[in-house]
Amino acid sequence: MNKYVITLAKTCLGCKKPSCRTGCPVGTPIPEMIRLFLAGDIKEAGKMLFENNPLSVICSMVCPHEKHCEGHCILTKKGTAVSVGSIENYISDLYIHDVQFEKPTKNGHKVAIIGSGPAGIALAVILASKGYEITMYDAHDKIGGVLRYGIPDFRLNKEILDTIESKLRQLDVTIRPNITIGKNITVGDLFRDDFKAVFIGTGVWAPKKLGIKGESLGHVHFAIDYLKSPDVYQLGKRVVILGAGNVAMDVARTAVRHHAKEVIIMYRKGMDDMPASKHEIECAKIDGVKFELYKQPLEITEEGVKYSCTDGSEEVGLLEADSILVAISQSPNNNIVQSARQIEVDGKGLVITDESGRTTMEGVFASGDVVTGARTVVEAVAFSKRVATAIEEYVGTL
Repeated sequence: MNKYVITLAKTCLGCKKPSCRTGCPVGTPIPEMIRLFLAGDIKEAGKMLFENNPLSVICSMVCPHEKHCEGHCILTKKGTAVSVGSIENYISDLYIHDVQFEKPTKNGHKVAIIGSGPAGIALAVILASKGYEITMYDAHDKIGGVLRYGIPDFRLNKEILDTIESKLRQLDVTIRPNITIGKNITVGDLFRDDFKAVFIGTGVWAPKKLGIKGESLGHVHFAIDYLKSPDVYQLGKRVVILGAGNVAMDVARTAVRHHAKEVIIMYRKGMDDMPASKHEIECAKIDGVKFELYKQPLEITEEGVKYSCTDGSEEVGLLEADSILVAISQSPNNNIVQSARQIEVDGKGLVITDESGRTTMEGVFASGDVVTGARTVVEAVAFSKRVATAIEEYVGTL
């Protein structure tokens, strides 16, 4: 047993009205988790966490805890919050590697899940456990979506995704990799082949561009593409990242680990205005990432980025760079909606749904980033839990 984790758990006050649980999008029963852990019922604690959140082991590593559970801990008023993530990870990691699922008795209903990211995995576990025959489709060769191809290895060891895949197979989930629904196979084909409901959880993989001169030059790359396979890029010694969200921080820290000598984040506003979490910004600083603030990119040249200052000085300059990475958000691909016009999207290309994930096409549901835009893993799980209920209600009426 890890003495450090025990010490962390003992800092919990066991509040009768735990604000930490209120602050968690999936309502993780944190005081109960800690009580069971300290009482020696770690397997029961792990089971409880998994049933509440099938991606508990992932969320415990990548969640912005300072925004959710830990940020709502009453101890933050006096100093340091309970380290919920560390405790949850210790419990969940033990459980997911130890548990063995029996194949559920089938209930005769087939559900197609398009996309194997957080939203799709959570829904697959929930519905498969209840006997639904689940087939999961993904454009990549391995499951995980943004977890595998958008989060750096130093933040999330991908071996845990292989473990989760083995648990999905224990639940008799069929996984069909390397297929893009909307091209050779459409949503209509899925309904033709007796799927009772279709779920879209394809995330946001189309990078947004700046729309400035020089963006097509050979030393310019999009952040989401770089994160998929950073080993294939030769960025040089001096790298500039345009953007200041969490993806920008991930890209910057990845470039540091791939031997860039100088990594700089350029942002048009100040440090306090950055959309990235404070924790991720601090991690980037610790890794040696530099920040050039109040600079608006005007043009990309072979030498670097031309910019104008936004601090009122109207200065124009050039920030030299061997490579430039554009990290200003992503939008969904449109493969599915082009072949299923009944599915309406908004001006950003995001699928329009109600609060339970029902799209404008009967029998089709959606959740996660393809609906909300880029958000956290735990928010995707919370959304998928509502979708699971809606799908069960819908199938029950057929």
